[in-house]
Amino acid sequence: MWVWGAIKMGNVALILRIMPESPDVDIAVLKAEIEKKVPQVRDIQEDPIGYGLKALKLAVIVSDAQGESDAIEKALSEIPGVERAEIIELTLT
Repeated sequence: MWVWGAIKMGNVALILRIMPESPDVDIAVLKAEIEKKVPQVRDIQEDPIGYGLKALKLAVIVSDAQGESDAIEKALSEIPGVERAEIIELTLT
């Protein structure tokens, strides 16, 4: 017999790509703002795009509750200097 009340929420690992507005955006400042706004960030790596532009790839662990990943994506999009934040991969942990 399946009991819905016994289901426990897990965690989801998100990989997000953050595109800065321009090559002039200070990546160190952007990283600090990301870590301040989203404390669930576990890792940040720079990903060279070209012509001096670098994207950031983030690893974030969140609850798999409905809306958690969307909330992270929205919070990152609202940081000054961020053109776009998008989830490129997710997996249960």
